[in-house]
Amino acid sequence: MDLNKFFKAKNIAIVGVSKDPKKVGHVIFRNLIDGSFRGNIFLVNPNAYQILNKHVYKSLNDIQNEIELAIIAVPAKFVLNILKDCGKKKIENVVIISSGFKEIGNEKLENDVRELADKLKIKIIGVNCLGTFDAYTKLDSMFIPRYRLKRPKPGGISFISQSGAVGSAILDLTTSQNYGISKFISYGNATNVDESDILDYLGEDKETKVICMYLEGVRDGKKFLKIAKKVSKIKPIIAIKAGITEEGTKAVISHTGTLAGNSQVYYAAFKQANIINADSLEEMFNFARILEKTIIPKGDKIQIITNGGGYGILTADSVIKNNLKLAKLDKKNELLLKKQMPDIVIIGNPIDLVGDATTERYRVAIETCLNDNNVDVILLIVLYQTPLIDTTILDIITEANDLKKKPIIVVSTGGEFTDVLKRSLEDNNIANFTFPDEAVKAVKALVDYYMRK
Repeated sequence: MDLNKFFKAKNIAIVGVSKDPKKVGHVIFRNLIDGSFRGNIFLVNPNAYQILNKHVYKSLNDIQNEIELAIIAVPAKFVLNILKDCGKKKIENVVIISSGFKEIGNEKLENDVRELADKLKIKIIGVNCLGTFDAYTKLDSMFIPRYRLKRPKPGGISFISQSGAVGSAILDLTTSQNYGISKFISYGNATNVDESDILDYLGEDKETKVICMYLEGVRDGKKFLKIAKKVSKIKPIIAIKAGITEEGTKAVISHTGTLAGNSQVYYAAFKQANIINADSLEEMFNFARILEKTIIPKGDKIQIITNGGGYGILTADSVIKNNLKLAKLDKKNELLLKKQMPDIVIIGNPIDLVGDATTERYRVAIETCLNDNNVDVILLIVLYQTPLIDTTILDIITEANDLKKKPIIVVSTGGEFTDVLKRSLEDNNIANFTFPDEAVKAVKALVDYYMRK
C-alpha cells in the first residue's frame, strides 16, 4: 500500500475549517501555516467565504487543482457525503479526524465508510484519530495546537500509535528531550489502513531508522506477523501492547472499538518477529533512542567505566540481572592500565576511576577498552559533580564514539549542569541515561535485537 501522499502531498484540502480558532479544522489549518508547510492548502466549508484571508470553497468539487490529500474534520454524520465528493474529485488519500463511529458502538456507520472507501479506492487513516505529522515535509494534520504540543525536529524515529493521547505525550517528551522524529501516525479505528500497512510503509521509508508502535489490538494477526518479520530484518521495531489486564481490555474496546486479544499471544508473536517488547512508554522511548544513535554491537560483553563506586556496583548488578555479560579485559590491557593509573584506581569490571577521576583517566580507560577484543559495549558512568572533571570530557567521549568501533552509552545523574552536558552528548549521537538500570535495559534491547536479527 502506497502511503506516500499522507506525508509528502503538495496539494491538501481541509474539509470542515471553521472561523472559530478552537475548532479542529481551524487548528489543523493554523498548524500547517505556523509549521511552514510548503505545499498548497485549500479550505472547504459551505458556510464560510474567507478564513485568515484565505478563500474558502463550498465543496471539494469547486477546487480546480488536483488534490492529493484530504483532511476531514466534520461531524461523523457528514463523513459519507464528503467521501463521495472525494471519489468525484479522484482523491485517493484521506485522513478522517472525526469521531463517533464504532468506538461509541456506531459500527454501521463505520462499516458504511469502509465499504464506500474501498469501492472508491480511497485509503483512510482514521477514523477517530489525532492525525499525522512528517518532520521533514512539515505536513501536519494533527489537531493539537503547536503552542500546546511543540513539533519535534527531523530525526530517525517514527511512531505508530492507535491512541492519539499516547502519541501526543510521546511527541511532547521527544521534543522536550531534543530528539528528532521522522513520522508520526495516529490511526485510530484503522478503518481501512491498519497498523500492518503503516508498518510496511515505514519499513521502506528511508527517513525512518527505528519504528515504535503503541498497539491496543491488531486487525489481522497473520498479516501483521508476516510484515513484522520482513520489516524487523531491515530496522528495529519496538512495541508496547496495551490492554494486558481484564480491566485494560474493557477500556480498549470502549476507546477504539478494537478487540485487545490475549497478551501472551502478542508477546509470543513479538518474539517470533524479533519485535522489541517495551513494558512502558518510558522504556519504549529509551529503547528507541539507543537504537537510533548507537552502532551495532558485536556481542553482549559489557565493560563498565565509572567515577562512582556505588554506581559501578549497581550497574554490574543490572548487567547480570538482564542476562548480559561483564567483559573481562585482556591481561595486557589490565597491565597497561595499572601502569598508567594511580594505585587507588580499581582495574576490573567495573573500572573504578574513583572520586578524584580526571578527564585524562577517562581518556586512557576509554581508549584501552575500545582496543580490547573482549569488550563489546562500553557503559560509561560520568558523575559530573566530581571536581577534577572538566567539560573537555565531552570532546573525548565524542571523538571515541565517532571512531564507531563499539557502542558507547553514558550514564549521568544530576541537575542543571549535568543536563546541559548530557544534551551536548545527545546532539553528537551519544545515548545518555540518568540511571544505570534504564541504561542497561536499553543495552539489552540493543544487543538482543542484533543477536536475533
